[in-house]
Amino acid sequence: MNEWYKEDLAFIHDDGFRDFALKSAPGILEILAQNKIHDGLVVDLGCGSGLWAEELTKAHYRVLGVDISESMINIARTRVPDAEFRIDSLFKTDIPPCNAVTSISECISYLFDRDNDRQILVQLFQGIYNALTPGGLFIFDIAEKGQIAPGTTTKGFTEGENWVVLVEKSEDREQIILTRRIISFRKIGEHYRRSDEVHHVRLYEATAIASELSGVGFQVETTRNYGQYLLPKGHVVFIARKPRS
Repeated sequence: MNEWYKEDLAFIHDDGFRDFALKSAPGILEILAQNKIHDGLVVDLGCGSGLWAEELTKAHYRVLGVDISESMINIARTRVPDAEFRIDSLFKTDIPPCNAVTSISECISYLFDRDNDRQILVQLFQGIYNALTPGGLFIFDIAEKGQIAPGTTTKGFTEGENWVVLVEKSEDREQIILTRRIISFRKIGEHYRRSDEVHHVRLYEATAIASELSGVGFQVETTRNYGQYLLPKGHVVFIARKPRS
């Protein structure tokens, strides 16, 4: 469970890459309210450092956060002591009865702990459908193929206080997988500590995902924004509703 988002990258992600969660939060809360989900349990799959969980608790929801990274969960437990957090694969965890399930920032696309094939994805959708109360919501986003131009590699870096992270990205069009090679340096005492991780992300077609959700029984809506927050290019939001009857 400790291969991805280890201590230093978890810290850096929480410190320097929190905009997606925080800018998405108002729009997701609005979606919940529009669907008359004002309280009860929300299960957040791929909860990371608990930024979204904190916004949910502020809005008086109960929260169960699940993440495969022990370091992320440690940060989340400190940030949101009133929520429950679990170190586990979002594909394998038991989802209790709840009013909503969320998974933001392309979490279901990550190839961390299994072959992310269509059967596994459908099993996840079915498990979420079964756990949701009638009228419940499953809100999540994915990355589509076409993130990187064919045959090219992009490189970039981000710098914060006492840390820097370098990311190299490439896309395999045949396997439909985006690879991120991440090198981070974090200052510990007088020296910088290096950490290396490689993340693989399955890229999907929105129409195929919508079809699988509908096949499970969801009523599906897609968009490219959470409220006022427009997602980065090539990302799609799904709002999947379990019918009330």
